[in-house]
Amino acid sequence: MVQLLRRPRTHAVGIARLMAYTDPIALIGVALSISLSVTLDLTGAATGVESLLAGLMGITISLLVDSMARAERRFQLRALLAGPHWLVRAVPELATAATEAVDRHPGTRVAEETRRRFERFHADLGQLRQGRILRPGEDYQDMLGATRDCLRQLEALTNVLPRLAWWSGDIGRRYWSENLAALARGVQITRVFTYTEFSDELAELVATQRRAGVRVGLLSTVAVPADLHVNLIRWDGTACWTAGMSAHGEINEHRFSVNAVDLARADETFQACLSRATFDT
Repeated sequence: MVQLLRRPRTHAVGIARLMAYTDPIALIGVALSISLSVTLDLTGAATGVESLLAGLMGITISLLVDSMARAERRFQLRALLAGPHWLVRAVPELATAATEAVDRHPGTRVAEETRRRFERFHADLGQLRQGRILRPGEDYQDMLGATRDCLRQLEALTNVLPRLAWWSGDIGRRYWSENLAALARGVQITRVFTYTEFSDELAELVATQRRAGVRVGLLSTVAVPADLHVNLIRWDGTACWTAGMSAHGEINEHRFSVNAVDLARADETFQACLSRATFDT
């Protein structure tokens, strides 16, 4: 009974694989060739031998076209895989692993999760293709790494919340340490603090950074539209970072980019705030 129940699904899978590995032109050509042969024979428009030869000729041409299409696909695949050695080695392994996961556990949560992870992987590659990296809020590796690699100029907008606990936390101290190292390398750092209320804590932070050599500007949030209340960093004009913020003012997403459109937008935002900020010596 189990075998009888499995048989229709197995048949359907077999047809699906046939369609996947055979060019549609070949299938249509073979079907038309057979139809032509049968029609010629039934209508008497040709002898049995002639109708058979016509059908075989049509099938031969269809299979030849299918062979050419297969060769073209193989050539395209080889061109796609003519990249980094790690990509060439990994792609067949990824395809094999995904196929085996679905084939060994059909109709289960494992198969469904395989599909979801592949779709997520595909979406991530789409972002990377555009020159963007998206990371969750607790992952600061791009901010720290880009600051470490900065050679000439670092520009930043910092939207200050009522509390400045971020700068005194672990990640804030690590980021400031990278700022100090960049200053020691001769990197010019310009930072604009956007604030709602100027507090003693903010004054102390500003004084500390100015003493270290950072050019610090101050900008009240009432002086700029809400779309400029952002956190962003630009490194050497070649990379930028913006933060996705939660309703509570916490960073929940990091957006690192080398995309030209993103860089231009970040520069426009920074310049708009820079022109309104005050720089007291």
